[in-house]
Order: sequence, then C-alpha cells, then structure tokens
Amino acid sequence: MRAFTSGRRGLLVTALPVFALFTAGCGPAADDGGGDDTVTIYSGREEDLVQPIIDRLEEETGLQVEVRYGDTADLAAQLQTEGDRSEGDVYLAQDAGSLGLLVQDGLLAELPSDILDRVPEEYRADSGEWVGLSGRSRVIAYDPEEVDTPPDSVMDLTGDEWEGKVGIAPTNGSFQAFVTALRVIEGDEAAQRWLQDLNDNGVQSYENNRAMLDALDNGEIAVSLNNHYYWYERVKEQGEDAVGSELHYLPDGDAGALVNVSGAGVLAASGNQEEAQQALEFLLGEEAQEYFTQETSEYPLVEGVETMEELPELSELQQPDIDLSDLHSLEESVEMIQEAGLA
Repeated sequence: MRAFTSGRRGLLVTALPVFALFTAGCGPAADDGGGDDTVTIYSGREEDLVQPIIDRLEEETGLQVEVRYGDTADLAAQLQTEGDRSEGDVYLAQDAGSLGLLVQDGLLAELPSDILDRVPEEYRADSGEWVGLSGRSRVIAYDPEEVDTPPDSVMDLTGDEWEGKVGIAPTNGSFQAFVTALRVIEGDEAAQRWLQDLNDNGVQSYENNRAMLDALDNGEIAVSLNNHYYWYERVKEQGEDAVGSELHYLPDGDAGALVNVSGAGVLAASGNQEEAQQALEFLLGEEAQEYFTQETSEYPLVEGVETMEELPELSELQQPDIDLSDLHSLEESVEMIQEAGLA
C-alpha cells in the first residue's frame, strides 16, 4: 500500500489554487472504463489515526489500498476541481459538512441501503450519498486551576471574564463545521456577531486541537473549543494525572455540544464502485468500529459495538437537534471566520 501525504492545513476558500497545481501532477485521469482491486482513498483524517485500520482493511478484504492524506476541506476542494476526472474512489472526511459539499456538486454516488442502514438516520446523508463511520462530540476543555465552573454555552465565551483566555482552531475543519452548526441554530447574524466578539475579546488561535490542549497545559489559555477524543488520546499517552485540563460536555442542546461524524462516500466518478463499497462495509464492521472507539476514543455508530468505557454514552450527550446534512455551507462559514479577523 502507498500513502500520499499532504501536510498543508488551510481554509477551504484558499485550497483550490494549491490543489489545482497538485492535481496537475497526479498522473493520468481516473477511470479508463474498468474497475480493479485497487481502491484509492482521499483521507481528510490524519494518517496516525486511520492508517492502522486501513492496513487491516487490506488484510481482511484483499483489496489494494492507496491513501492520499490531506486536510478535509482541501481534499474536498481538490475533488471539486477534479470532478469526473478524479482518481479517487472513496472520500473519507473528518466532518459531515465537507461530505455535504460534494453531495451538492453531485460528486458522490448513492450508497446501497445495506450500507446506509448500519447506522442511525441522524448519522448519514438524507439523500444516501454518505455514511458516518464514527462520532465525535464538541466539548469545552478547561484548566480547573483557572476555571471553577466552565460555561454551559459557547455564547457566553465573549464575556469580559474570558478576555484573552479562550482558544480556538479557526482553520481546522471541525471548528468550521461547528461554526456552520452555530449558523444553523442561531442564525447567520448571531454567528457573525459571536465570531467578531470573540476576536474583539482577544481569543487565541491555534493550528489544531492538540495545540490548544498544549496551550491549556502551558497556562496560555483557560478554556478551548475541542473535539473530545483528542483529550482522551492525551490521557492514554500521558496518563490522567499528567493531563492538567478537564472536559465539559455542554448541556441543553447548545451548539458547542455538536456531535459530528467522520464519514465516507463513494465518488460518483469511481470505476471501482463495488470495491469502494466493500471498503465502506469493512469500516462499518465490528473490527473497525471497535478500533474507532478503543483506539481513537470516538463513538461507534453501529449497533452492538460497545463504547469505550471512559466515554459518556452517546445517548447521554445533550447534543443540538440538527441535521448533519445541513452543514454543507462551509464556504460561507469560512468567509465569516475570515471577516471576523480570526484567520
């Protein structure tokens, strides 16, 4: 198996020129009329998180898998540029919004019901083009030495008491998807005002979730907006006593409690539809679902697979009532983030 890695991290609206150049050097266009046993995955999930289970996919299915790693939004932009000339078969995204973008452009094929029906309706596309593989909750991570009681809403983080104490990752796809959810729940005007108020309040920007947790441990900030599993990853690596921060799962359907999915779809242009679907079937199987919860601390989405013991049950989370298919307007969210001066 070959893994192609792109280390670039950027905003969706700036991705097209870079990946247009990248695509030009990728070799011949995709499908020449016939499928084979090689499946090419464009993965917006990090290599260290998913490569072990992709190795098992190869071993168990006999498929040859090539993986092109990159930022989720950047890869979505690349696929938009490639269109029906894409060399990809499967798009593996870290959030539903990027999958929704490709649905809007007609770039994903409708999946068969035996794949879709493996996960609850709220974690798959209404129109059937993508399916969630694992769940991740937005949380507030905080320093208990600085914060006695973390806020129960992200809307409260623009108050004077939080000046200079809040960390975000504005170029990260998960934060962009969260902002999209905020727009759906609170409206565009309220979301834009919140972003601007954050900036005016001295919010601290970081590249990713891990960097924010580092900043918490170093005393640079008091709270940060994270995905839950990065904190559990840190606890596994360092031990709970060595991790100074704690997590707060927000109540009452707050936008900051969004449960998004890592999901996947089969590219409509793929000449390997059956093989690509076979790859998704494996990733929705018991072994892969157990991997996602036991090894990457995410939520399994297939019934019968137990959640990692340390995690609160998915059914206990007070997540907002939102259709993940509505998170496709990422470009507008990125523009808002930029207009607020956050990136």
